[in-house]
Amino acid sequence: MAGLLVPPRPSVPKPSRIGRLVRGSGRAGVASLILWGGIAALAAWLLPGALRWAVFDATWIAEDRAGCDPSGACWAFVLNRLPQFAFGFFPPEERWRAAVALAWPIAALALALGPAFRARALAVTLAFAAYPPAATLLLMGAPLGLAPVASAQWGDMTMTVYVGTVAFVLAFPVGLGLALARRSSLPALRVLATLFIEVWRGLPLIAVLFISVVMVPLVLPPGTELPRLVLALVGITFYTSAYLAEVFRGGLQSIGRGQAEAADALGFTYWSAQAYILVPQAVRAVIPGILNTVVSLFKDTTYVLVVGLFDFLNIVNAAVADPRWLGLATEGYLFVGAVYWAFCYLMSRVSARIERGMDRGRVQAGHA
Repeated sequence: MAGLLVPPRPSVPKPSRIGRLVRGSGRAGVASLILWGGIAALAAWLLPGALRWAVFDATWIAEDRAGCDPSGACWAFVLNRLPQFAFGFFPPEERWRAAVALAWPIAALALALGPAFRARALAVTLAFAAYPPAATLLLMGAPLGLAPVASAQWGDMTMTVYVGTVAFVLAFPVGLGLALARRSSLPALRVLATLFIEVWRGLPLIAVLFISVVMVPLVLPPGTELPRLVLALVGITFYTSAYLAEVFRGGLQSIGRGQAEAADALGFTYWSAQAYILVPQAVRAVIPGILNTVVSLFKDTTYVLVVGLFDFLNIVNAAVADPRWLGLATEGYLFVGAVYWAFCYLMSRVSARIERGMDRGRVQAGHA
């Protein structure tokens, strides 16, 4: 019997992606099939009409509303207004500066999603860290010897990306410091951090912007005048840092006390233990929460209209009221939704990439 040859087991084909989606056993498999069948039926019902309206019967070139086919979408409105949607009221000859400020964070996110190389994490971090001063100087122009452009002219998508990126880059270290202060053993520091977080979290963002732009100038020394954009950025940064502080605090609380005690036994100082052991683990644990805060911040930038600044959504709101393009609010808001979704999806992919990279590094460290 020992000499008998055992026939090889037949190879089982790997299930396809669709097969993995619908596979299941018993009631779960039937329910999955019914769900996907309903989705397919809904798509078959809605998709032909949507494609006909959005693509096949759409008007892509026209000078005004009268030149558009009423049976389809009028994307000519978006194409005609695209420079204004992207750069706001920036002077046409200086729009290259707004284009650089707009493309910088997008390029940094694309770099984070691109092929891996040794110093990629450092390059992405430096790109975002350098953005606030570099983009501010570039858009202002005067400090670099360029034509000065007032912040009131930085509207639309450039304003949205600038405010969202600068506020997050500044709020990240502030929020981390607040989280550490709230867990501090010093009672006074802990109370001050708690009061700061609860006050800023308890106010709606509209009230924060109103206080920043209207109330703060009243307590400044006579003759001191700050641009509204600066005041709005300060308010949004503190508001976001309060939420990030609670996210970081949740990550720090998820780490066992044994790690801090082990670091102390090995001779680590408080700050070296936080920098090399505790904070990296806390950040890894709360990446989804950080992403949620970033997405919320990015969409909340539309509130800058309260202080007289025009972001992407508010510029589109003004454009759909143009008498030459009346009745095209659907196309305008669909374009806004598509742009916001694209940015949020890009950020979610970067977040997932960071999570996978951190998990891979943790597994390799465990094997070592």
